[in-house]
Parts: sequence; C-alpha cells; structure tokens
Amino acid sequence: MSFIKEFKEFAVRGNVIDMAVGIIIGAAFGKIVSSFVADVVMPPIGLLLGNADFSELAVVLQPAVGETPEVLLRYGTFIQTVVDFTIVALAVFVAIKAINSLKRKEEAAPAEPEAPPAPTKEEVLLTEIRDLLKARSGGV
Repeated sequence: MSFIKEFKEFAVRGNVIDMAVGIIIGAAFGKIVSSFVADVVMPPIGLLLGNADFSELAVVLQPAVGETPEVLLRYGTFIQTVVDFTIVALAVFVAIKAINSLKRKEEAAPAEPEAPPAPTKEEVLLTEIRDLLKARSGGV
C-alpha cells in the first residue's frame, strides 16, 4: 500500500474530520473564555486587589538601560492565563459529566421486554392434544 493511499484513507476517516471540527470549535471557545476572563472576571478581582488593570501586574527584573527595554516578570498575565485554564477545564468537566450522566441514564433505562418466542410445531400439537383430552374427560 502506498504512502499516499494510506494517508488518504487516514485523512478521510470520520474520526479525523470530527477531531478537526473539535479543534476549530475548541479554538473559538478558547477565545470566548479568554474574553470572559479578561473582560468580566478579572476587572472585579483587580478592583478588589486595588489595581484596576490586573494584566499590568509585574515585577521589574532589570530596568531599561538606554535602548535596552526593561525585563519584566508578568505574573498578572500568568494569573489571568491560569484563570482562563481553570474556567476551560471546569467547562469541559461539566460537559463531560453531563454526557456521562446521559449515557448512564441511557444504559440504565429498561429495554423493552422481548416478546416471548412463538411456540414450536411440537408445542402447538401438544397443546391441542391436551385441550382435546381435557374436553373428553369433562375438564377434570
């Protein structure tokens, strides 16, 4: 089997396409979460800490000298990224928990009872013989 043929079979499988869609949606979801954290969550936290712009929190490791820019340890940006990750992880956890709950309910749901199998020819004949014998003996 040629390399190109193998790659073509791999690329057009449903799993690869589903994964690509998931990555694209995940990237878009990441932007939404980043905006939510930066624009909704972090301003109140920054206000509580006495700093309205949380992303500007940094420690100067080396001040600017001439044309050399200062070196900063931007811990505010790092904290914001950790909050982003935590919110994404929480959202994924809740989604997976909901999916698992639905799967458990689906598995636990009682299946429709199966209809009893149709009697065999022998059983039908034996039933008829029994009924005839009952009728002759007066139902005793």
